[in-house]
Amino acid sequence: MSGRLTLAAGVLVTVLATVVLTMLEFELSSLRVGGVTGLFRGDVDVWTGTGRLIGLAIPITVAVNLALAWFAVATIGRSWAIGVPWALWTLLALGAAGTRTAEGDYLLGGDNWVALVMILVGSVTFAVYAYRMIMKPLKAVPRPS
Repeated sequence: MSGRLTLAAGVLVTVLATVVLTMLEFELSSLRVGGVTGLFRGDVDVWTGTGRLIGLAIPITVAVNLALAWFAVATIGRSWAIGVPWALWTLLALGAAGTRTAEGDYLLGGDNWVALVMILVGSVTFAVYAYRMIMKPLKAVPRPS
């Protein structure tokens, strides 16, 4: 019974962490130069800045998705556990890319190159982690003497 409870808790924490961190990644995809420089002037709203998009969300997405994949496999203790954050992250990304706001804008628009690269890199990060898990050499079984 304790094993099932631990497994369920690991899945639940992985799902919650994936949702929270994915939303953070999506928010960072719209960060602009003017918003960051506004921080130094005392502006608290960095999302309304002007200027070019900052690709900060891309390396953060790689780091966060690697951490989510590791966390899922480590806490759940099964190799299939990588599918939990990977599937949820992909569904959230595709949902955000295909959902319009009340004003008619997309949450992750096609004119936002950071968001498009983030979607590609985020999914590839999970794929690379899964590939590395598959290619990990098997532990040598000691031979009886």
